[in-house]
Amino acid sequence: MVRRAESAATMKSDVPMPSTWYAVTMSPVGINVPRADGSSKVRGDAQYVDDIRPAGCLYGATARSPRAHARILEIRKDPNYNWNGITLITSDSIPAQNVVYLMTEDQPALAESIVRHVEEPVALVAAESRDRVLEAVQHVEVITEDLPAIIDPRESVDNEIKIYGEDNIFKKISIDKGGQAEGGIVVEGEYTVGHQEQLYIEPQGMIAIPREDGGLTFVGSMQCPFYIEKALAPMLGHKRMNVIQAATGGGFGGKEEYPSMLAAHAALLAIATGKPIKMIYRRDEDLRATTKRHPSIIKIRSVVDEQGCLQQWDADILMDGGAYNTLTPVVLSRAILHLTGPYRCPHQHLTGRA
Repeated sequence: MVRRAESAATMKSDVPMPSTWYAVTMSPVGINVPRADGSSKVRGDAQYVDDIRPAGCLYGATARSPRAHARILEIRKDPNYNWNGITLITSDSIPAQNVVYLMTEDQPALAESIVRHVEEPVALVAAESRDRVLEAVQHVEVITEDLPAIIDPRESVDNEIKIYGEDNIFKKISIDKGGQAEGGIVVEGEYTVGHQEQLYIEPQGMIAIPREDGGLTFVGSMQCPFYIEKALAPMLGHKRMNVIQAATGGGFGGKEEYPSMLAAHAALLAIATGKPIKMIYRRDEDLRATTKRHPSIIKIRSVVDEQGCLQQWDADILMDGGAYNTLTPVVLSRAILHLTGPYRCPHQHLTGRA
């Protein structure tokens, strides 16, 4: 759709836009297009999720697994704690499927009988204040019995313990081009990268507000609002939801898929209490519990001719996908597709496994 030139005068903006952008090219190339939230952030009046408090809002918190792989024996409330005014729910409160749907339906909103990673959500608590809910969740004990855990991805593909499918592999991608270079200089090595925390300035946060039609409105810090509708529809059993992205204090990939998990938890508490629920992670919880950039073990063998031009590139990437698939196939595809950069290379043999 091309805007008419006269419509520019009717548009409200803190920064005037050149009429030629609307009437002629519709292209931002060569034009300083202002950020939609730039002015409010500079003025200091941008509304981040923790600045928003709907009427009657309660606060939510998450009780988590202390173990990497274990059977849940009991979720125990401290009998000596005052539970008056506190709501506690488990997977029994999930209205439809116990799943947060990303690329596959393998990750539960709340673990039922088995936990598959440290800090996996097991139960949810709501209270009238943040201090009260953070205190209450410390009085929820998750009692478990350990099961075998695979920590090293190198062990995962060869281990007799099969936790995910027949081979513990979420995704495999290969690119084969050309054959074998003759002669040349060989440079090869093995490189490892660890977990990388995106460390956005604003921690994860989400609000779920019940609607009269039985649906929910979500307001949160996120990068991909449309993910939330897809992720929560199987769990809720409907799509009566609308999603509003609040001013977001950084994401860097860390707020692509994880806000769907937080939205699921806020939604379950909002349904259980009939009240708006706000969940804001403290920095320590955000560091411990949210998804990270994938650790990887990367083997690269390059063959170059006497002029230093690439003739062959062999590579193997072994990526630690963690307990659930999440967006791992996307990350693996980026790694393989971008591995050779912009360089021309006639012989390529690239394999990636997660």
